[in-house]
Amino acid sequence: MDLNGMKSLDFTVLICRDMENTCFFYRGIMRLHLEIDRENWKSFRVGATLLTLRPRGKWAVCDDGDLPMGTAPVQLAFRVAPSAIEEWHAKLVEHGVEILRGPTEIQDWRHNTLFFKDPEGNILELYAEL
Repeated sequence: MDLNGMKSLDFTVLICRDMENTCFFYRGIMRLHLEIDRENWKSFRVGATLLTLRPRGKWAVCDDGDLPMGTAPVQLAFRVAPSAIEEWHAKLVEHGVEILRGPTEIQDWRHNTLFFKDPEGNILELYAEL
C-alpha cells in the first residue's frame, strides 16, 4: 500500500457557528459560485477545489465541540491577479469586513498581500505574485 498516494486536496470544510452569515460572506461578498446548496452543507467552487461550509456541533462522525471566541480556526490563501488586490481591499472595506493588514508588498515572499477575517474568525489572505 502506498501511504503517499494522495493525489489532491479536493475540498476544505469550514465548521460554522453562523451558516447563514458565513454563506452570505462567501457568496455575496467574495462572489464564489455556490455549487452544492443543502441545508447543512454549502460548497463553493474555487478552481479545482470545493470550499464547504457546515454547522458546528454534533453529527454522525463526531462532536466538533466549541471554539473560544476570537480563535482563528484556519487560514486560507486565495491567489488573485496583481491588479485585483486594491480593488478587493476597497470592496471588503465597503462591506465592513475586518481587515487585518491592508495591501502590502512582501518582497521575501514575492507577494502583494491582503489579510482579513470571515464571519467565523478564519484568517483569509488574497495574494498576487510579484
